[in-house]
Amino acid sequence: MKVNAAPRPPGFRHALVHADDPVELLAAVAPAARAAARDTGARVTVDLPAPLEQALHDELGDEVELGRLTSLTSSARESGQTVAAWRARELRALTSSGRPVFVVSAHDPDLDGVDGGFWVELEAALNISLAGLPILQVCAYPRLPLHGAVGESAVVNHPLGLRVSGLTENPRHRPPAEVLAALPIAPPHLLGPPDVTLSYNTFELSRVRDAVEEAARVCRFDTARGEDMVQAVNEVATNAVEHGSPEAGLSVWARDGELVCEVQDSGAIALPLIGLAPPHPSQARGRGTWIARQLCDSLHVWRAPDGTHVRLLSRA
Repeated sequence: MKVNAAPRPPGFRHALVHADDPVELLAAVAPAARAAARDTGARVTVDLPAPLEQALHDELGDEVELGRLTSLTSSARESGQTVAAWRARELRALTSSGRPVFVVSAHDPDLDGVDGGFWVELEAALNISLAGLPILQVCAYPRLPLHGAVGESAVVNHPLGLRVSGLTENPRHRPPAEVLAALPIAPPHLLGPPDVTLSYNTFELSRVRDAVEEAARVCRFDTARGEDMVQAVNEVATNAVEHGSPEAGLSVWARDGELVCEVQDSGAIALPLIGLAPPHPSQARGRGTWIARQLCDSLHVWRAPDGTHVRLLSRA
């Protein structure tokens, strides 16, 4: 018996489009959006400044319904890997029915930071967090000289390029581990002296949970929000003493409505972009950081001379 099945949409495709003005951007993106909606039934959604979004809407007219990705909080926007985790949650939900998604995003110079490292981290992290999902994401960058590592990372992090003629392979693309090997993940901003510090080992994880629970009360978190943060920190703290070093440290900053916890161990981590993709159901271990990313507003991992640091932030 012959069974006719609809072809499965491809997994994540990550494309770079160079455009120095809206006219050039629309000339490449609008036809690709129309084709995706027409040929695969893709949802078209954007993460663009309002004027660009309106220009694309006007160009597409009634042919294509345009959606918008959720605006990110300021704390999420401080960490490229956190942005990738947020986007993965939202886009995984949008593709849960099997319908593909066409995403258009644009470089925001306000996020360049000191060296452009945010963009290196974000684009590399998207290649991990969105892997396997039926998504074509087109990222728009200008050709003009860009700050720090922004321009080079835009090229090496995208396996595809988009031109008016369509998608092309990018021979300069590199996998995330290779891209990040020469660029240390930047630490988040300094917070000043912590309100609580403690050292712990495998047998003292209850002290970590108690400290976070008490800090959540100080921050006036409701019960559910407090429990989420306790579980998130516990997952990370457990990983630190199981895989990092026999003893690890916890620092806590508690403010009204905001709680920051940082776990540090003396172990080395090859690729800080961990916990971005959900573990396979058959995978017995390695799901702790992914769970923690789902439970807090921001989770940032970085390497330092004294080991590996993980900072978690939640707001009430």
